Amino acid sequence: MEHTLHLCKDKKIKKLVEQNGIFTLKKQKNVCTYLCASIMSQQLSTKVADVIYQRFLNLYEGKGPSPEQIIATAPETLRSIGLSNAKVSYVQNVARFALEQGMDHRKLHKMENEEVIEYLTQIKGVGRWTVEMLLMFALARPDVFALDDLGIQNAMIGLYKLDRTDKKQFKEEMLRISKKWSPYRTYACMYLWRWKDNPPPLK
Repeated sequence: MEHTLHLCKDKKIKKLVEQNGIFTLKKQKNVCTYLCASIMSQQLSTKVADVIYQRFLNLYEGKGPSPEQIIATAPETLRSIGLSNAKVSYVQNVARFALEQGMDHRKLHKMENEEVIEYLTQIKGVGRWTVEMLLMFALARPDVFALDDLGIQNAMIGLYKLDRTDKKQFKEEMLRISKKWSPYRTYACMYLWRWKDNPPPLK
């Protein structure tokens, strides 16, 4: 795999590749459902988020709903599956935007990464990080770097001995290091997250 060979030029990432094998990216067709799931999972553990998302799908016979179906669902019903008031309105904002402005994966595929971020962060409740995750895991873009992700930051502090005391300098260092991973920064992020899940034993 070309991306693996490229990333292995970085000795620290090479170690993670050797430990975790080769990752692949897969496109998701239902962007609206993916974005709703991202909003639901914010500030929750993966386990709790999965339960809530399954309850959400169960409202629609286990399938990803259309934007029309989401808008037609009463806010009380969405609250009853464990969503906060804010998340209920954000999920409905996503569905409304999908209907009024369009969120079809074919439309988004014509846009550059930054254009997609600019377009979807117009939705109240959708921030840059959420769209970066969508670019990576729904649109399968290979060169996205999640600068503000805590897991990525912690992994880079651990692996590259960075210091986050000076936030501006810290982020500049992260960007400098990540440049050499381009055009496969999405894959680099996947390895960095894996490091966070399996930190090396303390020496």
